[in-house]
Amino acid sequence: MSGIKIGDIVARKSYGCDVFFKVMDIKERNGERILTLKGISYRIEADAPESDLEVQPEMKVREYRDRCWREAEKTAADRMYEMRYYRYYMPRSRGWRKKAHYRDTPNDKAEKIKKPGKVLHLDGDKDYLEHCIAEYKKLGIDVAGEYVPEKDQPARVYSLLEKYRPDILVLTGHDGLLKGKDNYNNISSYRTSKYFVEAVKEARRFNPDMDGLVIFAGACQSMYNEIIKAGANFASAPFRDLIHALDPVRVCQKIAFASIDTVLDAEDVINNTITGKTGIGGIQTRGKYREGFPAEPGS
Repeated sequence: MSGIKIGDIVARKSYGCDVFFKVMDIKERNGERILTLKGISYRIEADAPESDLEVQPEMKVREYRDRCWREAEKTAADRMYEMRYYRYYMPRSRGWRKKAHYRDTPNDKAEKIKKPGKVLHLDGDKDYLEHCIAEYKKLGIDVAGEYVPEKDQPARVYSLLEKYRPDILVLTGHDGLLKGKDNYNNISSYRTSKYFVEAVKEARRFNPDMDGLVIFAGACQSMYNEIIKAGANFASAPFRDLIHALDPVRVCQKIAFASIDTVLDAEDVINNTITGKTGIGGIQTRGKYREGFPAEPGS
């Protein structure tokens, strides 16, 4: 196993080689090489002894990537449907009634201004940031993306919010429970959760209104309760599960295309994610989609 080097794709034998990682760093500890790993499709970071790792052949890596990204694409038709339809709640004396509106007919296309919510996405992983930006653009969402390592997000988020003035903020990257730590209620048991918590607090210092600035924060196995308490609308991971690289995009999609007249149920947003409720949770949140009239001819 002495041939493992930075950049290799590996899997942990003790976990049945279920998740593939890229080797990011190698250190000596008590006479053994310990490798720092980051998931290639899931937002998890881990350390592992070299003896527990198995380098994965290129063919297996391709198959693994294809399988993971197919999960993100398997509901593409549903995502397109969501871009064209939205739900809002109308008050009635006997409660709330849902009503669906079609908002892309030939007659209104040339007449209405259509403005989904704008996203600022801060990511501790450059590769994942590129994938997410491509996905936002497919969905027609105005997005600004910045590569910011998790530990630097608390210091940089305020100035980036001033620069971009988004409707929705994403704070993500990699996280994970530290080996040997089994106290889920202690933030020191997590790799980067404390940075997400601090960054959310800084963002709330910029805008304390949870409808004015919608925040998603966290990565794999993050300390969900503390991130929500800090002021996030949505966070990971309520069951300390792994989350897919595109889960933050799926959260943003629902919010960006829901009318400002809509208060989205958290469950409605979570059902649009790849991981679901074991990885993503949140609270009721107002949508960010606006329509105007009239649109400039030819626009």
